[in-house]
Amino acid sequence: MINTLFEMFSYTFLVRAVVVGLLVSLCAALLGVSLVLKRYSMIGDGLSHVGFGTLAIATAMNAAPLTVSIPVVILAAFLLLRISENSKIKGDAAIALISTGSLAIGVVVISLTTGMNTDVCNYMFGSILAMSKNDVTLSIILAVVVLTMFVLFYNKIFAVTFDENFAKATGVKTGVYNMLIAFLTSITIVLGMRMMGALLISSLIIFPALTSMRLCKKFKTVTVCSAIVSLICFFIGVVVSYVKATPTGASVVLVNIAAFLLFWAANTIKGRIRK
Repeated sequence: MINTLFEMFSYTFLVRAVVVGLLVSLCAALLGVSLVLKRYSMIGDGLSHVGFGTLAIATAMNAAPLTVSIPVVILAAFLLLRISENSKIKGDAAIALISTGSLAIGVVVISLTTGMNTDVCNYMFGSILAMSKNDVTLSIILAVVVLTMFVLFYNKIFAVTFDENFAKATGVKTGVYNMLIAFLTSITIVLGMRMMGALLISSLIIFPALTSMRLCKKFKTVTVCSAIVSLICFFIGVVVSYVKATPTGASVVLVNIAAFLLFWAANTIKGRIRK
């Protein structure tokens, strides 16, 4: 096993992939707890589809994909919140409306320009080979921003997550902190798409949070456990992908499913022992 790890990390592209993947997994897990508790977890899926549409347009225009995608996905996140709060189109319907529309635009643009080539498939399903040095640098900078802002505004995020109406009554600007969560989520989604793909990136947000909630009950312990589970599952997924030559994104998701089942079984056994 140790020899396998040494062999893995002798490849520069794998080192880049692991660094970016661990940072994205950590950010996604921290934000995922709030999103799942607010029943807004599918925003990751919606934003990833927006990201795919934007990446398709950027590719057709020969523009830098991440530079174009990040501001557009951030705007889409704000738009989703605004639609959900101020119109008759709520939550899941708003996400479905924007995500399917963006995906359709992306597919049409691709079909009219470059066609369904390898680079497009990488964005759809993820590729460990797709990470460049610029991606790593940008990922480190943005991950530090996400983690710093999450820590600084932890108490406000906690308040908005559990009782938004009470938080608003006590003077907390809930709209601002909802926007903050959406902003951080959109950055994380764009960074993770190269690794996990547009179709699988939302799993990094949903699974660690749901898994940790099987055993942990307090917000802080759920958040910490979610981060640890996410990091471990991602690393194991990358190792499995390398050893078995399976797609990285899919391997990480399967490891997360296994972790969820393990925690669920542990919680069931714990409940029976108490009875």
